[in-house]
Amino acid sequence: MHTTALAGLSAAVLPVFASTREVACSPAIPEIKPFELDEITIADLQAGMASGKFTARSITEKYLARIDQIDKQGPALNSVIEINPEAQAIADALDKEHNRRRGPMHGIPVLIKDNIDTADQMQTTAGSLALLGSKPTRDSFVAQKLRESGAVILGKTNLSEWANIRSSHSSSGWSGRGGQTINPYALDRNPCGSSSGSGAAAAASLCAVAVGSETDGSVVCPASANGLVGIKPTLGLISRAGIIPIAHSQDTAGPMARTVRDAAILLSALAGVDPRDSATSASAGKAAADYTKFLDPNGLHGARIGIARKYFGSNDAQDQLMNNLIDAMKHQGAEIIDPADLPTHGKFDDTEFLVLLYELKADLNVYLAARPGAPRSLKDVIDFNERNRDKEMPYFAQDIFIKAEAKGPLTTKEYTDALETNHRLTRQEGIDAVMDKFHLDAIMAPTAGPAWLTDFANGDHAVGGSSNAAAVAGYPDITVPAGFVFGLPVGISFFGRAWSEPTLLKIAYSFEKTIQARRPPRFLSTLKL
Repeated sequence: MHTTALAGLSAAVLPVFASTREVACSPAIPEIKPFELDEITIADLQAGMASGKFTARSITEKYLARIDQIDKQGPALNSVIEINPEAQAIADALDKEHNRRRGPMHGIPVLIKDNIDTADQMQTTAGSLALLGSKPTRDSFVAQKLRESGAVILGKTNLSEWANIRSSHSSSGWSGRGGQTINPYALDRNPCGSSSGSGAAAAASLCAVAVGSETDGSVVCPASANGLVGIKPTLGLISRAGIIPIAHSQDTAGPMARTVRDAAILLSALAGVDPRDSATSASAGKAAADYTKFLDPNGLHGARIGIARKYFGSNDAQDQLMNNLIDAMKHQGAEIIDPADLPTHGKFDDTEFLVLLYELKADLNVYLAARPGAPRSLKDVIDFNERNRDKEMPYFAQDIFIKAEAKGPLTTKEYTDALETNHRLTRQEGIDAVMDKFHLDAIMAPTAGPAWLTDFANGDHAVGGSSNAAAVAGYPDITVPAGFVFGLPVGISFFGRAWSEPTLLKIAYSFEKTIQARRPPRFLSTLKL
């Protein structure tokens, strides 16, 4: 376990962390050249463009070279499924806007997940060969907002195919189109999914920031496994229009970045009301134009944080790390309520899966029917996979797809009852209940366990994870790098009520500044534990 830096903390706290040890590691993959933009922030890039050191074009070219060096060659992370052939031209056009800086994202290269529609020369496939060659008729709202902000969409990232809703025995980060994404911290480890490519790419500085999407854990888990900040926002803060769906009651896009500030900048660019997504109407008057104004290095002082202890227990070393971090937060003036468990913990797993099955069929059928040249329905995708088993199902099949196809319409009582149960157990009887009882500003838990070995024979064998309550409730969840367990990064999650992103960002930023746990990957072939 790596020692965690605690800038500014007294010696009373430091020895607890200093007692940890770093595991012996195998040599790094050779011949990875130093990278000028490694770990660089959006503010640094903007300062470089203002001084004339950089242009949007030069920054874009540097990231493209980095992708070629370590994603397609060298350690071959396989995190980028496609490069945008228009990226350099977009950067050139932005450089010509001398008198119109659109904001902090102007000229900043971004990678987006391959389930986010772009009406350009790139594909949008969710990693599936079934969607190759069919093109969306218009940009997703996310892509539209990125273009309006002046961002350079550098390319698309690989993902767990169909956002990891095809099989219960999948390998996260694998898709029929893109193959397997690997973890840059240890190349035989899994990057977690489904936003695996966005996580690995941002961690390895293949872009300034990245966009993922989450139904349950698909932003925060890959962020945790790749040493990143990940924001799963309140449902409706970011439009889902033009994102290949799983379930409208839980789906959302979210930022993935190396710092809280950069994640907040990207969140500001993505948020907004969209007539194409009715859920966004609830964000009117609640969304902020600039989420960076909530970042406070003293944000832990006086914050009441509840510890969701029932999410602990999957890894002894991680539990020790989390307990040390709780002590560090106390030292910074946080009021810790421990335990502060959800009274409904573990009671909504079955109903969550049931809702996902119903909504997957209904939502995917609507999306596919509107996309020219694509399979027209979930049933068509199932049939395509059967016809192409050697390419689409060499390691795992499609049992979840088949279960979803068997479900009826969204008027079915089984579905409506399950959805009502989910919202009641995670909202008024869950997160809201425990926050009301203890007058909390946020709930804290370990985000996920350390990355597991990628295993095609058995599929994923992840342990731990605290994403489900906020995911099912549609409430915000922010993960921040917390340190290392056996040489692998892990994150800490802060989640809370709907529209509480300002409070969570204040706490997350203060935690980040206190702990300073982010470390760049070393591309180790394996860990010698």
